[in-house]
Amino acid sequence: MKKFKITVNGQAYEVEVEEIGGAAPAPAVVPTPAAPAQAPQPAAPAAPAAAPAPAAAAPSPAAMEPIPDGAVVIKAPMPGKISALKSEAGQAVKRGDVLLVLEAMKMQNDITATAEGKLHSLRVNVGDNVKTGDALAVIVQ
Repeated sequence: MKKFKITVNGQAYEVEVEEIGGAAPAPAVVPTPAAPAQAPQPAAPAAPAAAPAPAAAAPSPAAMEPIPDGAVVIKAPMPGKISALKSEAGQAVKRGDVLLVLEAMKMQNDITATAEGKLHSLRVNVGDNVKTGDALAVIVQ
């Protein structure tokens, strides 16, 4: 039998554990006092990096447009990368039409229209990385 003291959410518990089968028990370990901890020495200040920050990808012009009142916004269901655009702005769409393809975790996911109407704008370009909830397309009815 081995005894252990376990603390869970600030409450201490003493438990006994019995080993059944398996290898011979390990030799007992005698605790030894630890060497006193030394205060960490402050690190020398690092030289400032001269590399410029990478330029962010320019958002598509449609991404900057305001969304019309009453429009249906198609949002990204998961984070991923836009791998294909299957429709164009101004095109008539009906529920279920594939608007674009979102690659997530090596899978191609068709993003479809959730309403019938005219595709007002695609707010992404091929190669764009999107997060869950990002606006991908706008449909006006």
